[in-house]
Amino acid sequence: MIALIMAGGSGTRFWPKSRKNYPKQFLNVQGSTSMLQKTVQRLLSKIALHDVYIVTAANQVDLVKQHLPRLPEENIIIEPFGMNTAPCIALSLEYLKTRYADGEIMLVLPADHVVSDVHGFLASLNPAETEARKGRLITFGIEPDYPATGFGYIEAGKDIALQVKEVLRFKEKPDQATAEEFLQQGSFYWNSGMFCWSIQAISEAFKAHLPEVAKLSHKIADKWESEGFETDISELYKQMPRIPIDIGIMEKAEFRGIIPVNYGWSDVGSWKALADITPKGVGGNHFANGGFALSATGNYIDTKKWTAVIGLDNICIIETDDAILVCSKDKSEDVKKVVDYLTDRGDEKLL
Repeated sequence: MIALIMAGGSGTRFWPKSRKNYPKQFLNVQGSTSMLQKTVQRLLSKIALHDVYIVTAANQVDLVKQHLPRLPEENIIIEPFGMNTAPCIALSLEYLKTRYADGEIMLVLPADHVVSDVHGFLASLNPAETEARKGRLITFGIEPDYPATGFGYIEAGKDIALQVKEVLRFKEKPDQATAEEFLQQGSFYWNSGMFCWSIQAISEAFKAHLPEVAKLSHKIADKWESEGFETDISELYKQMPRIPIDIGIMEKAEFRGIIPVNYGWSDVGSWKALADITPKGVGGNHFANGGFALSATGNYIDTKKWTAVIGLDNICIIETDDAILVCSKDKSEDVKKVVDYLTDRGDEKLL
């Protein structure tokens, strides 16, 4: 098995710590190692480092090298610029075809997720590999523990193999009432964005469901073959549709499966999500550098100074050298709108 880790995102909902030149996957959100480093580390008892590949945007290559100094340089696949997951995976697929046979199994992971139960995570790769060898496209569904509205969902059907269920349908992020209904039904799982398949199976899926992407990918492969991997592919790559692999492939494919899992997973997609998995003190408050709470509960305070909070509940305060964010946990998804505002203003210093 080989692993492809997607590390080209911008992490806009993690502003002000996540910036254009230092996005979320390179932050130490828990402990002393970055999210990217943790993602690689949890694989190494199953997959050798020389079979781990990182796909990232050109402006993040140096960061990948800094965080993973032992990773062979040729294991970094470079996007000219960040795109969505379907183009990202298609580009990587063409690169991997130059090094592996069609039957090789690919595990595809985001670089910025937290997995608490590493043993459980590794165990779930075994049924995934077994089914992928049959040509099935496998995704991992997180057993929901609350009616989340920030995730897409996958509805599972009957068992089709040991620990594997059929995929009935994908559902986009629901409203609160729908999320509560999904949780009550018990057959819906959070879409983790993690996949497993053979090189051949996903190649055929691109040809069948995203032929435009497949054709452009082949042109890029031809350009690599004639001019080398250092050649400029940006003109071809920018013609790719910005579409996620879930919508472009997984929603349309027929020979697919879902493995329900529960291993302390979080996509850490917002400050609330990080607050939820961070140890808390008295009153459910967290202070990164010490503080005091009076008539205040459930707050996440990541400031550079000792901080006092009075009469406030369920808020996040995040401080960097040049910015401070104050938001309610329930509105933490809207942090990306701050980035949109700064982008419209052309305020590169804060981006």
